[in-house]
Amino acid sequence: MKINAKYSNLLFAFLMSVLMALLMSGVITAIFTGFSHNFINRWLHAFVIAWPIAFPSILVIAPIVRKMVAKLTT
Repeated sequence: MKINAKYSNLLFAFLMSVLMALLMSGVITAIFTGFSHNFINRWLHAFVIAWPIAFPSILVIAPIVRKMVAKLTT
């Protein structure tokens, strides 16, 4: 299944936000609470809080970063 290219920015933001929120919430949860029996539940709870912030943030920030990269590269 292919998704129409007009949705590429939205798909990029969705995938990037899911992956980054999963990664960062997992790392931060592990640092602050350790790997105990309840780690997965705490991690998923942190992810549910982080992802709704990450998704719109990437939608706003990604175009700005792309412009910055374009100016800094040849």
